[in-house]
Amino acid sequence: MEHFLYRLSGVYFFIDIQILYYFFMCFFAQHQEKFLVTFCCMDIKSSYSDHNHICPVFSPSTNQVLLGRETPKHYGITSPISLAQAKEADLVLTHRLTEALKPYGVFEEELELQRRIHVLGKLNTLVKEWIRDVSETKNLPASVIETVGGKIFTFGSYRLGVHTKGADIDALCVAPRHVERTDFFSSFLDKLKEQEEVKDLRAVEEAFVPVIKLSFDSIEIDILFARLALQTIPENLDLRDDGLLKNLDIRCIRSLNGCRVTDEILHLVPNIENFRLTLRTIKLWAKRHNIYSNILGFLGGVSWAMLVARTCQLYPNAVASTLVHKFFLVFSKWEWPNPVLLKQPEDCNLNLPVWDPRVTPSDRYHLMPIITPAYPQQNSTYNVSASTRAVMVDEFKQGLAITDEILQSKAEWSKLFEAPNFFQKYKHYIVLLASAPTEKQHLEWVGLVESKIRILVGNLEKNEYITLAHVNPQSFPGPRESREKEEVSTMWVIGVIFKKMEASENLNVDLTIDIQSFTDTVYRQAMNSKMFEADMKIQAMHVKRRQLHQLLPDLVMPKLSFCSVLQHSTEGLRQMNDSSLDLSLDSDNSMSVPSPTAMPATVPTSTPVKCGPLGPLAAAAGQPEAPAVKRPGSPMQEERKNSIFIV
Repeated sequence: MEHFLYRLSGVYFFIDIQILYYFFMCFFAQHQEKFLVTFCCMDIKSSYSDHNHICPVFSPSTNQVLLGRETPKHYGITSPISLAQAKEADLVLTHRLTEALKPYGVFEEELELQRRIHVLGKLNTLVKEWIRDVSETKNLPASVIETVGGKIFTFGSYRLGVHTKGADIDALCVAPRHVERTDFFSSFLDKLKEQEEVKDLRAVEEAFVPVIKLSFDSIEIDILFARLALQTIPENLDLRDDGLLKNLDIRCIRSLNGCRVTDEILHLVPNIENFRLTLRTIKLWAKRHNIYSNILGFLGGVSWAMLVARTCQLYPNAVASTLVHKFFLVFSKWEWPNPVLLKQPEDCNLNLPVWDPRVTPSDRYHLMPIITPAYPQQNSTYNVSASTRAVMVDEFKQGLAITDEILQSKAEWSKLFEAPNFFQKYKHYIVLLASAPTEKQHLEWVGLVESKIRILVGNLEKNEYITLAHVNPQSFPGPRESREKEEVSTMWVIGVIFKKMEASENLNVDLTIDIQSFTDTVYRQAMNSKMFEADMKIQAMHVKRRQLHQLLPDLVMPKLSFCSVLQHSTEGLRQMNDSSLDLSLDSDNSMSVPSPTAMPATVPTSTPVKCGPLGPLAAAAGQPEAPAVKRPGSPMQEERKNSIFIV
């Protein structure tokens, strides 16, 4: 036997190396998962490293190397953390998980699923007929017309097999090279108009990804278009083929991206059924916990799908109950901004922009990169901010604690889906209100405002006195100015945490510039896109936790209605306009909060001054005056000196 001599305090000991190795392996076996999760978050290749950060690569399963076992075939860019097979207890927990999901409508009945299949079949037939008609008008040979093809592909939640009751379908119309995009938005649109089952038909041709939206037999469908450089479209066409991207315009590449990413995800998971049940669980959990919204800086459906797929790769033999727990384990310990990758990125030499921090400096600032597996690889989470990442990581940790309890039989699965009370979580909130005169104008206006809220969150994060700004993805109907005036409004609520300043008891925090920059951006884009109409407004106010019931619907804060509170508080509001409000006696807050400074008397009468629980809205939340453009009802530039202050 091999020994070595160890000297301690003048006494020599003989240590058996095999015994030492045995104790080491026992310790490693007990804690190996924690070690391997840490290693797996370093799965970015050195080719992605910048000059200052060289990230190590996790080599084939460390425990297998140490134990001298042969490395098995694996999914993803690393070996799995565990190959353990499911036990009987895991299967029981998975059955209980399935039962816990049913009340939330995440499973569609077979009859409804068959109706979707029937509708897609009809749509596919219409596409083939339309392409044949277009081919005839362009004088193609009869032999080509008979085999020209054309096909409807699906992507998103329907293609992944995790769509819920009443969910829409994302579809892609693939046509041969002689069919133009203009044909799609003209003759195909006309063909759809002729169908009795088609309702609410509208084309959005100028969108970043052009789309036709419709309701087909009461099923909402969004149809994209891609023209391939092929003479015919075969039935067995595999859109994952990178060669199909050659000689395509960027709009077709964008349209193809959804299908290519979805198909890659399904090909990169070891067990599709386990993946689907796990993804249904995580999506429901994310929606219940208000962290499901790509547009507001959280994660969208494809990002959640890729995180679940990565978990499945690391635990290929696990069933859904185990995978849900491992999901929270892995991503509560993930060392962001190391990216999540499902496969090694490939360069197809098509000169398309891909996510690469070596080449694109802006990619180095992405906080939570989750990289799509299909070329051209993109970061699906570029909207994530410091605040939204902090909120999600905190939710991952809470999810881990809850699933620990579930696996120990200390809790049921229903606890994972209990919605937290966002309106009791923070002491301070900013309420954002977007309003327009008509329903149609409101629909467009709200879409634009919502797409820019992440800019406001980013502005607030940059404020030196703000620690976190958490926007609730759920919007609410806003209060009306008066019963006589028709107006439609939508409201969002942002929870804010202010830094505690030890050196100063009272601190004035001016949010004017933060909010003004946001509103300027929204109004500028609205005018540039020619969608701005008179009386489209954005307004903001700061409120405290105990005052939210004055603005929120009864279903969220079942206390007093907005109108009744507003009537009772009118006199108090007038007093707030004259001086700061001392709320130091309010035990609900660690900081006193004055009202926003009153709007000057010179505000045009067509711009109503909205009074919130803490006084009128600051001028920062009014409509800005764009250079060389004068709109009725817009505050003038000199009125921007008014501020929102937090004490």
